[in-house]
Amino acid sequence: MPNAFRSPAALARFFGAAAIGVALDLWSKSAAFSTPSLAERPYQFIPGWLEFEIERNRGAVFGFAQGQRILFVVISIGAIAFLIYLFYGSHKRTFQVLLGMLLAGVLGNLYDRVTLGYVRDMIHIFPAWPKLYPWVFNVADSLLCVGVTLMIIYNLLPLSQKKQE
Repeated sequence: MPNAFRSPAALARFFGAAAIGVALDLWSKSAAFSTPSLAERPYQFIPGWLEFEIERNRGAVFGFAQGQRILFVVISIGAIAFLIYLFYGSHKRTFQVLLGMLLAGVLGNLYDRVTLGYVRDMIHIFPAWPKLYPWVFNVADSLLCVGVTLMIIYNLLPLSQKKQE
């Protein structure tokens, strides 16, 4: 089994992707939550399609299990350990970046849960169709969803395409 921790390039891909993702997440949350007008009403960036709206989520994905802060902190710590384990055995560049994206998503929301007691959400897509997608999310959530989706696609690719990485 390869040890990716011995490869400076692998470490740069994994922790670089994680650092950039966490920085974008925390910056966007800080910017949104320090804008007084967003606390009063949503800002319609693309009317009907994308707006910025302040939400304090004390649950998990889609507001599930509100008030279970300790549980989600423990799950996040377990996810971090699992991602590091997966990175340890990784040898594909794309896989290492995807793991870094996932790590960024977990760390961004974990930071909020530990320091604030809730996760700061501010991105609302399809506000004109609240039954289609009523949830508000953040950059960390996006990194997690996109990272998992790309991980599934990556793992479904034929082996011949993966060898070309």
